[in-house]
Amino acid sequence: MRLGPIEVVVVAFPGSEFNGEIMPALEDLVENDVISIVDGLLISKDDQGDIEFVEISEEGSSPEVAKLAALVGEANGLLSDDDIEEFAAALDPGDSAAALVFEHTWAKPFRDAIVDSGGILVANMRVPGAVVEEVMEALEEE
Repeated sequence: MRLGPIEVVVVAFPGSEFNGEIMPALEDLVENDVISIVDGLLISKDDQGDIEFVEISEEGSSPEVAKLAALVGEANGLLSDDDIEEFAAALDPGDSAAALVFEHTWAKPFRDAIVDSGGILVANMRVPGAVVEEVMEALEEE
């Protein structure tokens, strides 16, 4: 099996206020074969700074986790203990986060076309939209 590009996204929820409003957008992405979620976990840091995490694929989780778990094709265990520690270190006490590993399934036909044409990917860069907007605003001010 040849995977498409893999990306890890960590979304923090200050005060552990998760209202579930990201779920419809995430479900659309999976259902429309834009991405496939291949791993994920939820991390929380209590007010004393103690860390707890739940793998999305764990049975008996909360209804929110179960809904997210239904979107995971096959959990691959791609997140390491070091990853979890790094993500948790970025959280303030009382906050939580969702770490999602997903495959850009939309890119697989393009990847195949590159390979089939004898092409070789030599660079791949992701620039956050907010950064591009800042640059564009700065250029307009000149």
